[in-house]
Amino acid sequence: MLLTWIAEVADEPLVLELSDRRVEWETNTWSLGAADEDRRSLSAAEVVAAFERTAAAIQERILGLDFSEAVTFYVWHDEQARKLRCSTGSVTPDALPFGGIYVASDDLGPIVEGFLADNGPGSVAWSDLEDEQSRSEQTETEAETAPFHVWVSSVGASH
Repeated sequence: MLLTWIAEVADEPLVLELSDRRVEWETNTWSLGAADEDRRSLSAAEVVAAFERTAAAIQERILGLDFSEAVTFYVWHDEQARKLRCSTGSVTPDALPFGGIYVASDDLGPIVEGFLADNGPGSVAWSDLEDEQSRSEQTETEAETAPFHVWVSSVGASH
């Protein structure tokens, strides 16, 4: 199912609007989850290939438009939601609309591997709870400053 959803992103509405990035973000951002069965049966290579095909299809769509600005298709693992998220924006890879620190990468494999291996909520043993609570302030501070990885693919006319 995940591979089908990734492919469908290429055909979804696409807005490239330099003057209203909020509309662009809301229209062009997708959240893709996976059932535990998909997580066990899919390889990272299959998921990476699906995203690469989607990026190529989006690039073809953009090349057919009269849009001469940089456009980036990007994918990241939203660990809190246990989802892969992807978006297309009229921005360069160094100007993605994230509030946190990110590292742009041309290697999607580790991002997908992290997503497929994500066991989600409930993965902390009861015996570890006390230790987790005592480290919560430190962990929250680290999470706020720790960069996350984002796969970027230039798909616009300025690629």
